[in-house]
Amino acid sequence: MTEPKEGSVVIIGSGLIGRSWAMVFTSGGFKVRLYDIVKEQVTAALEDIRKQMEELRKSGMLRGSLNPEEQISLISGFSDLKSALEGAIFIQECVPENLELKLKIFSDIDRFVNDSAIISSSTSCLSPTKMFNGLRHVKNCIVAHPVNPPYYVPLVELVPHPQTEPVTVERTYALMKKIGQSPVKLMKETDGFVLNRLQYAVISEAWRLVQDGVISPRDVDIVMSEGLGMRYAFLGPLETAHLNAEGFESYCERYGEGIKRVLETFGPVPTLSGEVAKKIDQALWEDQTDKPDQLKARREWRDACLSHLAKLKKEMKKN
Repeated sequence: MTEPKEGSVVIIGSGLIGRSWAMVFTSGGFKVRLYDIVKEQVTAALEDIRKQMEELRKSGMLRGSLNPEEQISLISGFSDLKSALEGAIFIQECVPENLELKLKIFSDIDRFVNDSAIISSSTSCLSPTKMFNGLRHVKNCIVAHPVNPPYYVPLVELVPHPQTEPVTVERTYALMKKIGQSPVKLMKETDGFVLNRLQYAVISEAWRLVQDGVISPRDVDIVMSEGLGMRYAFLGPLETAHLNAEGFESYCERYGEGIKRVLETFGPVPTLSGEVAKKIDQALWEDQTDKPDQLKARREWRDACLSHLAKLKKEMKKN
């Protein structure tokens, strides 16, 4: 067995995101302490992680050089926060998206953590300023927003607080690279960060197209999965445009007027409620019965697809 890395990574919260982060870090050889306030939740999480790792081994999709038994041996469960944080080098908070709850957690972490540990949040939309203001260790605080689930999708958005020290950003960036993630650095805070701003723009226009009777909910998803998504799995929107002409400036010269004309027809921000929401929801259920089973099966299919895609992308980058 490969020797584990020095120091422990602490995961705060044993839900889906926390479990996935734990698996990411152990795949990189780090000792992980998984904390949750309820001991039974930690026990259940560890058992689920064990099952996931075994399934990944069977499918040949397990990350890292360690086998499932070696990886699971690196994870220990805690229901006492102070004990969990002893000797921590990196803390990844994964509690629900509730500002009051996060403020309470970060206040507690701030009291117990050492002066060199990095305090990171998985938040998808709460700003570092809202969460970290007034903390004694604010210079060590950063948002490391993953894509759900981080084990299968490597992007991590790094968003500093105005008082975050540059070395915190660089250390977090290096750590994410070391465990096989794909970090990007935001130079300043912006509401929703970058991934969600792009995602919300797509959701918003998809909503309007369904609302206006242009296309069905299922077909608008096909437009993305069998069209734009095929390219976006390997290229971003800017390089896609760049390759669709003789460079990005050429693209703007060729298509700029048409793009502006179409953009001017976009409607107001959707309400994200009411009849349109109900119409989309009904279209996405295969059957109105056994909804939890449908979601579980579909998520497992999604994760398998993402795992295979990640493997393909890794192979393609070698060529």
